[in-house]
Amino acid sequence: MSTRPEWDAPPPREPQRPRRQHPSPRARARSGWAELFGEQRLAAAAALGLFITMFLPWYTQTPVEIAGRSRTLMAFQSWGFIEASILLVAIGILALIWARADRRAFHLPFGDGVVLMAAGGWVMFLVFYRQVDHPDGGPNVAVGVSWGIFLAFLCGAVITYAGWHLKATRRPEPVVDGDDPRTVRIERPVPPSSSSTAAPATRRARRADGQFEEQMSFDEQDPPQP
Repeated sequence: MSTRPEWDAPPPREPQRPRRQHPSPRARARSGWAELFGEQRLAAAAALGLFITMFLPWYTQTPVEIAGRSRTLMAFQSWGFIEASILLVAIGILALIWARADRRAFHLPFGDGVVLMAAGGWVMFLVFYRQVDHPDGGPNVAVGVSWGIFLAFLCGAVITYAGWHLKATRRPEPVVDGDDPRTVRIERPVPPSSSSTAAPATRRARRADGQFEEQMSFDEQDPPQP
């Protein structure tokens, strides 16, 4: 009885690695929303509302000497420095909140709360200035403000409040990329390519100047010296 030569034997197959399932954009946005603190969610909602208000009526144009009907203009139809600045503020806040939802580790000067307060105050100042100095509508045309610009002012006030509350509660920030700021421990996530025998993630205590959701902060006293 003949046996099959060893060199004709098929090579052993390597075990197939499980494919990484990439979450859908909706699932990623939902999980990112759950990663945020309440103040960050409020700021994101207000920034999104600020962007939406730019599609609402901001100004009215009424003919003065000739008979005609008045018409309304949204912010994009009367483009200028003020409207562009407000749009950049809304985009910047959404980018900041998206980075925090993705657990990106970086520190802004004076913290996220002060930056949000400054952004909201800047929006309120620009909207107030627009109510005093209306855009030019041309000869024999009177320009006024409409109800949409007041909603933009309200969104700026909400952003300012969210930044103030974020600063007052001293919410912590991610120390490293992938760190969950809502936990007391700082964890460096294990890369997906690491094997199961890799060393566990290193943990160390988070700095004590942060306050977490539904957690009261107390001043720790040094142990008595013998």
